[in-house]
Amino acid sequence: MKKAQWEYLPHDLPPMSAVYYYFAAWRDDGLTQTIHDLLRCRVREKAGRGEDPSGVAMDSQTVHAAAGVPSETTGLDPGKKSRGRKRAIATDTLGLIIAVVVTAASVHDNAVGIELLDQVAIDNPSVEAAWVDAGFKRQVADHGEMLGITVETVQREPGTTGFAPIPRRWVVEQTFGTLMLHRRLVRDYEKTTASSRAHVYWAETDRLTRRLTGTTSRWRDHDAPALPSVMAA
Repeated sequence: MKKAQWEYLPHDLPPMSAVYYYFAAWRDDGLTQTIHDLLRCRVREKAGRGEDPSGVAMDSQTVHAAAGVPSETTGLDPGKKSRGRKRAIATDTLGLIIAVVVTAASVHDNAVGIELLDQVAIDNPSVEAAWVDAGFKRQVADHGEMLGITVETVQREPGTTGFAPIPRRWVVEQTFGTLMLHRRLVRDYEKTTASSRAHVYWAETDRLTRRLTGTTSRWRDHDAPALPSVMAA
């Protein structure tokens, strides 16, 4: 995000310099992901699941990069004929994010899939299976085998027309759709792929907190409790 855009932060937040300092510090020391991962464990527990997943679904999407994003961190996706960056995520069977990779769009899905599997294996050694589409080739399956993860390609049933959820894989596609409801993720505005990755985690953190807390009243709601008056009679 450009400096001028950081300066557009709401007036009731701390100074721009302080907000960006902590955003960058938490991004670089891993605290952003740690906060997200702890919340994900709580959501899994609330759903009656164990903290550690045993399987993941993996997929990627290409998004356009905004003007001013460094060209060395973007590229052309030859399959989708789109220039920008590629986001790849691994989710559990609930659609909760397990790992995130952001690269130039020109990077092949094989390289992205291998990096995703490495992240999954390091942070979630309980994972034994991964479900992918045909964009991830044999190299990904071979790498998964080295890590003790069975990679299975799941495709549409032959003859299927129109929209049809694909078993095992539909959850990751649904998660991408939910993430795109966050305006910051519709296009990639970030100078670095590390910041792009951090914003995916923050968007998912927002979703996790909503799943944990449910619907809560806001101070702007008319039916919210009135604040006590501090004016003298």
